[in-house]
Amino acid sequence: MTIAQPDSILSADEGAPVEVLNPGGAGDVVLVCEHASAFVPVALDGLGLKEADRLSHAAWDPGALEMARAMSEVLDAPLVAARVSRLVYDCNRPPEAPGAMPEKSEVIEVPGNRGLTAEARGARVREVYEPFTKALASVLAARQDAAMVTVHSFTPVWFGQPRDAEIGILHDADPALAEAMMAQAGALPARAELNVPYSAADGVTHTLKLHGAGRRNVMIEVRNDLIATDAAAAEMGRALAVVVRDALEALA
Repeated sequence: MTIAQPDSILSADEGAPVEVLNPGGAGDVVLVCEHASAFVPVALDGLGLKEADRLSHAAWDPGALEMARAMSEVLDAPLVAARVSRLVYDCNRPPEAPGAMPEKSEVIEVPGNRGLTAEARGARVREVYEPFTKALASVLAARQDAAMVTVHSFTPVWFGQPRDAEIGILHDADPALAEAMMAQAGALPARAELNVPYSAADGVTHTLKLHGAGRRNVMIEVRNDLIATDAAAAEMGRALAVVVRDALEALA
């Protein structure tokens, strides 16, 4: 089944596809949460998803926004967060990537992404991806010396296989901040590893590539069963913020 695509995705009363929290934050970090929301605009008719799939890890990163909020408070950092599900458009993927608007995510079918025309894909790029990247670029431009930290969560089971990884510290071309964080990772409440459960080879570092050049940058992944409540996510976020801060001080 192919679902008809609207001319416009977001209505005026649904608001912008991106928000900047703590925009006046004066710390030396800019936080990013590309998969902060499971929201699907009404015009897309839920993408044809089954009810159980609409709030699953396929649609967003559970707990990631709560972690990022806590990090923002500790670091006094601006936080750029997407307000639209990554199944509408994954803001950590370039427009040409199949995963930007996936027809299937792990075992979850996304009927509303099947057979998208060039016009429909272009509308999502224009209304979701470009506002997000422009907002992030603007925040970063005002803070030339700030590090960029992207915040994510991952599912404990992938294609039926349990994952042992707990916290992943990922890097793209510049490993400095990731390695400095690993040196401080003993302070975290769970085990941290470098480049797990993904690495740059898996195509997950688009934001780092696009916006991280010339500044310290790192991607954080936390297994979502460790941050299943707001309190647990906030505790993890505070601990990660301290590790980020100490790592940056070690690199200074």
